[in-house]
Amino acid sequence: MTADDPHPGHHPGDTDLAALPAPTPTHSTGADGVLSRAYRALTCGIISVVSLVAFEASAVNTAMPVAARALDGIALYAFAFSAFFTASLFAMALAGEWCDRRGPLAPLFSGIAAFGVGLLVAGGAGTMGMFIAGRGVQGVGGGLVVVSLYVVVGRAYPERLRPAVMASFSAAWVVPVIVGPLVSGTVTEHLGWRWVFLSIPVLILLPLAVMLPALRTLPRTDPGNDGGARHILGSRRSLLALAVAAGACLLQYAGQHPDRTALLPAAVGAVLLVPAIVRLLPRGTFRSARGLPSVVLMRGLAAGALVAAESFIPLMLVTQRGLSATLAGLSLTGGGLTWALGSYVQSRPRLEPYRERLMGLGMAFLAAAIGLVPLALLDGIPVWIVAAAWTLGGFGMGLNISSGGVLLLELSRPEEAGTNAASLQMADALGNVAFVGASGVLFVACGGGRIAASGSAASVGGVPSDGGHPAAFVAVFAAMAVVAAVGVAVAGRLRPHVVG
Repeated sequence: MTADDPHPGHHPGDTDLAALPAPTPTHSTGADGVLSRAYRALTCGIISVVSLVAFEASAVNTAMPVAARALDGIALYAFAFSAFFTASLFAMALAGEWCDRRGPLAPLFSGIAAFGVGLLVAGGAGTMGMFIAGRGVQGVGGGLVVVSLYVVVGRAYPERLRPAVMASFSAAWVVPVIVGPLVSGTVTEHLGWRWVFLSIPVLILLPLAVMLPALRTLPRTDPGNDGGARHILGSRRSLLALAVAAGACLLQYAGQHPDRTALLPAAVGAVLLVPAIVRLLPRGTFRSARGLPSVVLMRGLAAGALVAAESFIPLMLVTQRGLSATLAGLSLTGGGLTWALGSYVQSRPRLEPYRERLMGLGMAFLAAAIGLVPLALLDGIPVWIVAAAWTLGGFGMGLNISSGGVLLLELSRPEEAGTNAASLQMADALGNVAFVGASGVLFVACGGGRIAASGSAASVGGVPSDGGHPAAFVAVFAAMAVVAAVGVAVAGRLRPHVVG
């Protein structure tokens, strides 16, 4: 193993299923489940961290339209989301190296701290640029946290309990998704949008207190000749991830400024991003090679399509249907509930042989849900069609995302867990950056940037008085429905050929 490449000559996803070693649990396998004595503290700590991230996501989605208008930044609306995911790309690659060399403890808690700092920066922003910068700092924290949690699951739980742990990830979203939009909307309307960001960091203290004792019991990685922090930051994967993040920023900037001055940043962005991402992800990802490459590809398609569509739903409901920020945010609540239900369904042992079919079915549900959302722009269609559609999409994501995490761990050698988890999460972030960015370009190109900065359209009988720009929203949702449909075709290639 070298400092630049922890697995020289080997690419994740090249292995056959039969060649993978059986996992070695770090705790007794006599425990009955994830909440038994051997695992209770660790499981509760993980749920606390995921709940914090879930509350932030649901609360911020609700407050974002108001924040963007207040900072005169509607035209940069997509950047507020993509900045988070772009910064996550670098942090995820860094976390993979960090976890494989030193264990998950330091990157996990560093990520939680960065997440809180980013919230404070965004909440205190005086301009849309500063707000976007705060979202970027949050992204660094989020990238470190999510990869570290996957490594914790791979090291701490035996294979038979991992589907249940992935289901607990989704279950941890339920209460925050129910409470988050209501609390965020109420705070936004009565105290101001800033307090949605400034109040969340207080919640960081709980997972810190719960997780630390449990994580200290995990086996520590021998630091040996790992080269320390400087070598981790300067490793090949970290530098490639930095190139990807910089390239994504330049490409999105060029997409938002469609004139001759954008040609140079677009060219530089493509040169940085394309070769780097090909080397970071498992070989064959973009041609849907069997096994881990297709798992990673589907994850990017699913996450990108969902986040891009979900980012524009509150804005559509506020500006086109005259809903309050609270009601617009609540339209997404059902998706969180059914996501947990879908994740629970995939964790049932009798469904293990059908995991690939479940993932394909989940993508089909997501495509249908996104396709139904723009019906709310039609006269006579009740606005609750959005909430109904999102319950279907959430169930599909629960089937898909949790199963993808289980497959990743099944297809990974123990010493590759950090790198492969980073690849999966980078596909998440890359899908989010690419599709949120593309959605932003479509939105602006179809007239969405001209939505009045004066706030949600005053409405008469639910019809916006400024006429709105429905074509901009239709373009976004139609494109993301197609992306989800492509994911259905990938489902048949999720398992590698078994050598035997």
